[in-house]
Amino acid sequence: MSAAAPPTRVEPVSDRLHGDEITDPYRWLEEDSAATRAWTGEQNRYTAEMLARAPGREDWRARLGALMEAGFATSPAVRGGRVFFMKREGTQNQPLLYVREGNETRALLDPNGWSADGTVAIDWWHPSPDGAWVAYGVSASGDERSTLRLLNVASGRDEGETTPDTRYCSVAWLPDAGGFFYTRLPAAGSVLPGEENYHQRVRFHRLGADPAADPVVFGEGFPAEERFEVDLAPGGRWLLVTASEGWVKSEVYLKDLRAGELEDSAGFVPVAAGRDALYSGQILDDRLYLLTNDGAPNYRVFAVDPTNPARDGWREVVPEGDALLQACRAVGPVLALCYLRDAVSAVRLADRDGRPSGDLALPGLGTVAELDGEPDGGEFFFTYTSFFDPPGIYRYDLAAGALAPYERVAAPLDASAFVAEQVRYTSRDGTVVPMFLLHRRDLARDGRRPTVLTGYGGFNIALTPTYNAGFLAWVERGGVIAQPSLRGGSEYGERWHRAGMLGNKRNVFDDFLAAAEWLIAAGYTDRDHLGIRGGSNGGLLVGAAVTQRPDLFRAVVCAVPLLDMLRYHHFLIARLWIPEYGSADDVEQYAWLRAYSPYHHVEKGTRYPAILFTAAESDSRVHPLHARKMAALVQASTAASPDERPVLLRVETKAGHGAGKPQGKLLDEQVDIWGFLGWQLGVR
Repeated sequence: MSAAAPPTRVEPVSDRLHGDEITDPYRWLEEDSAATRAWTGEQNRYTAEMLARAPGREDWRARLGALMEAGFATSPAVRGGRVFFMKREGTQNQPLLYVREGNETRALLDPNGWSADGTVAIDWWHPSPDGAWVAYGVSASGDERSTLRLLNVASGRDEGETTPDTRYCSVAWLPDAGGFFYTRLPAAGSVLPGEENYHQRVRFHRLGADPAADPVVFGEGFPAEERFEVDLAPGGRWLLVTASEGWVKSEVYLKDLRAGELEDSAGFVPVAAGRDALYSGQILDDRLYLLTNDGAPNYRVFAVDPTNPARDGWREVVPEGDALLQACRAVGPVLALCYLRDAVSAVRLADRDGRPSGDLALPGLGTVAELDGEPDGGEFFFTYTSFFDPPGIYRYDLAAGALAPYERVAAPLDASAFVAEQVRYTSRDGTVVPMFLLHRRDLARDGRRPTVLTGYGGFNIALTPTYNAGFLAWVERGGVIAQPSLRGGSEYGERWHRAGMLGNKRNVFDDFLAAAEWLIAAGYTDRDHLGIRGGSNGGLLVGAAVTQRPDLFRAVVCAVPLLDMLRYHHFLIARLWIPEYGSADDVEQYAWLRAYSPYHHVEKGTRYPAILFTAAESDSRVHPLHARKMAALVQASTAASPDERPVLLRVETKAGHGAGKPQGKLLDEQVDIWGFLGWQLGVR
């Protein structure tokens, strides 16, 4: 077998942007044509043949499979005294939706029988306030183009109602479960091509009615890229709508349903609008709790009287602190507050007026998410995970003041053999950046440890301690995992986020490169044993890192990436990301993007590391064109031998950006990724 990559024909296309001529040699790979599919097939065959050379693939498969079979339990929601949650066990391809009432637990929805290959999944779900119904979304092949369906909880029967175009759907049920407000995209064919992922609206649906006739109650006149979330007060009087522009700005609108018809679009009052800040809220019958970073980069909470929501009447109940306040949930007489301090979660209790009453003793240094409880309830639940604990559910009993596991799974490993520590290093501009290190307790710091540096750095998303089978399999074999808290994320509030977006994006890359240099200087690894890994926005990160410093790394995994930053916004849902990245249509923003766009900084004759690009045919977020074009360009440009440093492209079929990917496909993908990294960095 020849180690040379399949050839890719060059068909240059030139554009003139703000006076610059930009030539794209592989524009034809943007098209989902027969020629592109044939080329992709050849690339996949080449990649499979090259990865078959990796030693110990079956050992990787066995260990990764065992660690992934631990499963997880997540997404607790309490409605009408019933607790709903998702759980996956063993070799199940998809998680099931369960309900627990008292001591009885039963499966409500099992998507594992919905398709022969396990590629049909539950995207989202929302129980009614009385726990009698569940609205849920179903999509196939990871495309996330959900169809809304309705389940009767008592009978376990799907009622046969279907509503298409409900991607990323938010649902707010009426108290009597006779209908709900929900978000929906335009019907196919009702808008111009390319616009079907935009123009979301809030509609009202009454059970049994024709969804095609559901009236629009909110969203007309808003920008096409705006996204909405809905919430309804327990008594049904107040409808709350949050309108979001990217990940930097949102507005809150309130409607008194007692004063108007459910299906009427009039009567909405702006509570927080026109501010360059983020807002989210929980609406009760007599109070609206607003969580915001307006004037408080680490967030604070206001209590607002819904009958008089003017700004001068707001009352601050939870002031900004030195840790990031991520969530606030009113449960019984308390506010449950979830904080992030140095990228580690903490949960604090306060009364309804914000007076603190103590912190919960969490199981360890981990991550808390999906905190939920009923406003008049005596308990709340949350998902907890750490580097060594698969996601599980915990319950806090308010009366007893006790925290206990509710639904947990155990990982097949001895956590005492490993160390998870946090170090700090200095970035290019002097900013101190924290970084998690994961390794064996008996690690020999000999300067040659196979090390994988991973990161994200964007969209106000924090990288926190999370169970990852690949990480654990790697460190068991003597490797090191490094996970820095890069700017662009939310680890230290909105200032940290904004320091890594738009014109500040270079800070993210600088933070990542400084982490790599620190790992070498600190004696953990060297350039021949250092690899990097990232996906989506993290794929952009490693793409920028490898084009800026190809000498610094030996291996790269660039998953479902953004790489052509001059054209990214023309495809799929990418206009939603303009507030984060900017657009090449704007002359100032073009300059930022052109300065780092990985596809435009590949240089012929450069000795690039070994690279594995991954993409998915059904990805409805990041178009696979990015990985296709970049793989072709680096294959044609690298001076390294493909025997020594192959450049590979792996395009998954019947899969998307990641959501809904069946366990079997996930395992195959992880074997390829970690087998590739182990092969290139010397792990056996």
